[in-house]
Amino acid sequence: MVKKIFIVEDDSIYSEFLKKSLRTKYKIYAYYTAEDAILALKSIEPDVLIIDYKLPGMNGIELFENVKDNLAEHTKVIVLSAIDDGNLVLDFIKRGIRDYVIKDDDVISTLTAIIEDSEDIYYDSGITE
Repeated sequence: MVKKIFIVEDDSIYSEFLKKSLRTKYKIYAYYTAEDAILALKSIEPDVLIIDYKLPGMNGIELFENVKDNLAEHTKVIVLSAIDDGNLVLDFIKRGIRDYVIKDDDVISTLTAIIEDSEDIYYDSGITE
């Protein structure tokens, strides 16, 4: 079964990059605002919800707080951000968000590893002795 991925990203160019990179393996639904994603969640149940932290209006964390009680138990939530801030990551963890991905050159590989539950293999492969 093909996994359904929601991407909530307000930067249209970055959203298009993510869609093109991931659509060969997954069914992609893209939204530019938290409000649009909330409406779509009423009729579609994603396997993965990728949320940009900085969205117009409601930010990514507010979106998560708004929908978390209605997400299926198996739904993975990944926060995506250009901000590399340990305090922010700690706040995400406290709220129940396990996965945080920095928008860098490895973003697609990192997202794919998390989506496929192979992040341990992915991260271990980068260790050299």
